Amino acid sequence: MSSAPRTWLGDTETKPAPPGLARIQSLINTFELPTGPDRLAHRDDARPWLHEQGLLGAADDVNDDDLRFLREVREAFRAMVVSNAGGPAPTAAALAPLRAVAAAGAAHAELGDDGQVRLGATGDSLRDRVVELLLAVRDAQRDGTWPLLKACANEECLWAFYDRSRNHGGTWCSMSTCGNKLKNREFRARRRAPN
Repeated sequence: MSSAPRTWLGDTETKPAPPGLARIQSLINTFELPTGPDRLAHRDDARPWLHEQGLLGAADDVNDDDLRFLREVREAFRAMVVSNAGGPAPTAAALAPLRAVAAAGAAHAELGDDGQVRLGATGDSLRDRVVELLLAVRDAQRDGTWPLLKACANEECLWAFYDRSRNHGGTWCSMSTCGNKLKNREFRARRRAPN
């Protein structure tokens, strides 16, 4: 009797990003802060997700160094989407993993039969394929969708969500959970404050 595959919170996004950014959103949401499960903590959990995301070839495997590297890349992207949500700009230390990817990685261009130019990673390793995530950010920065990938304002959550609100002023991954929690916390703080 085989067990059913584990279900992860990030498998069904309530505020999904467009395809290119969805991979970055999915990477950020592999860890449920502050102490939830981490999909990149163990190879058996990470492997199917990495295959699905195109970060690992069908015949390839992942090791503990790869997982540590991906967790660092994930937190660098999280720092960037926190900034998109009005938080502090990422520090040089926070961006260091992505700078290392940019410095070591390479991309190649392909011209499709439809005349579209597509950029992809030159190498096939997991580390090489992460370059494609940087290319997705570049594309999103150019088309104006990058600032809409944000982190929840609840510092205990920081879940990545795509802001589809009309004025692009979305603040929480979910109003019913994080939004209500923070609004109630702010209300209680105002009531306790001396006049």
